[in-house]
Amino acid sequence: SAMTEFIRKIHSDWGISVLVIEHDMNVVMGLCDRIVVLDHGVLIAQGTPNEVRQNPRVIEAYLGEEVAVAPA
Repeated sequence: SAMTEFIRKIHSDWGISVLVIEHDMNVVMGLCDRIVVLDHGVLIAQGTPNEVRQNPRVIEAYLGEEVAVAPA
């Protein structure tokens, strides 16, 4: 989308980091180098897109699959 291309251009041309608040996981996974995931205001994961994508709590909260999660 135009928004993601604009953010990429800001980052590549000027080296500026951009904070993105987005609920579309396809956009987040395709755009961001580091991700922080909140569920109802509670931090449930942070890391690279690959790390976050594999996190059972993120899968349950955002990617639509129920996963049994051991208590923290």
